[in-house]
Amino acid sequence: MAYMVIWYGKEGIVEKTPFDAERAARDHALATFLARKQNDGIVGVEVRKDDGTVVFSQAGAS
Repeated sequence: MAYMVIWYGKEGIVEKTPFDAERAARDHALATFLARKQNDGIVGVEVRKDDGTVVFSQAGAS
């Protein structure tokens, strides 16, 4: 099953990154969220299955 890490900015989707495994997608989102928030203005991130189900999300106040 494929997973998609979706990065959100104030205006909507900023970037989508595909992963083959849920664990790898979640680890990537957790490991890079704070840096992307500071550097890119990211306000939230989701990991979704290929059927659209959200399996992980994180948001931060700006």
